[in-house]
Amino acid sequence: MKPVGARSDKLRAVRLYFLPEQYGETKKGGIWYAGGGRKCHVTEKPMDDYIKIVDLYKTYHAHGAALHVLKGVDLSVRKGEIFGIIGFSGAGKSTLARCINRLEAPDSGEVLVGGTDILRLSKGDLLKERRKIGMIFQTFNLFEAKTVYKNISYPLEISGVPKKELRQRVEETAELVGLADKLKAYPGGLSGGQKQRVGIARALVNKPDLLLSDEATSALDPQTTLQILELLKEINKVTGITILMITHELDAIKYACERMAVLEDGVIIESGFVRDIFNNPHSRTGELFAKVFFEFQRSLNLVDGGGI
Repeated sequence: MKPVGARSDKLRAVRLYFLPEQYGETKKGGIWYAGGGRKCHVTEKPMDDYIKIVDLYKTYHAHGAALHVLKGVDLSVRKGEIFGIIGFSGAGKSTLARCINRLEAPDSGEVLVGGTDILRLSKGDLLKERRKIGMIFQTFNLFEAKTVYKNISYPLEISGVPKKELRQRVEETAELVGLADKLKAYPGGLSGGQKQRVGIARALVNKPDLLLSDEATSALDPQTTLQILELLKEINKVTGITILMITHELDAIKYACERMAVLEDGVIIESGFVRDIFNNPHSRTGELFAKVFFEFQRSLNLVDGGGI
């Protein structure tokens, strides 16, 4: 498979295909796009908040006991950035992601996505809004009995997209993620990285404004993780999509994100630039993650077993 960067000759067409209302050609033939803090021409300021979460609470009840998972989360994510949320297992990361697209109903608070209060939408309006939010998972969640083409096209089929448009979207999206030659293959014949690319393509085929990445690289080997992170960075650059990366992998955050937040016991305890939190963490979780990361970096200079 060609590396992501080898498809630069086709990026222009893909840029114009995805989110066409936000892009246009300049007089010099360039493309307008937003994303990742790069200098660009856009109709909206790239620094505007796209996600705004205010005082969000979520509690689960089981066997007469209450489990308080989110305890007043406040968070702002800018339009067009790749923003990281890090935390240990049980901190509430996945619950937060599922509250953003309202797969889980919070107890109270506000979730604004693109100015729309997700929590106040009717069932019909919520279904329409969810088409603007793609989601990728750690476990891929593919249909093993369906081809790659059918896996990617599934969201369009259930939305009743005409066959001609459906085929165009699937082929364009497969090209973007590097799977143009795998559309007739089945998941059982794919590597882990290729399966995750199918999941990413399926999340993108509706041309969403927001991509939620919930531990998307946690089940992958280091080399494949790097490839998927590169792919997400390119998708952000090409389409201007906002990406919320939820993970416990600090190296993934450092590689892909400019800003991040630390979630601890259901609360955002610090938020800011990745470099600042790495170098001067102000929370127990931030300190532990930074310590582990720098210890691993130090171990690269040790002989075998020298860190034990």
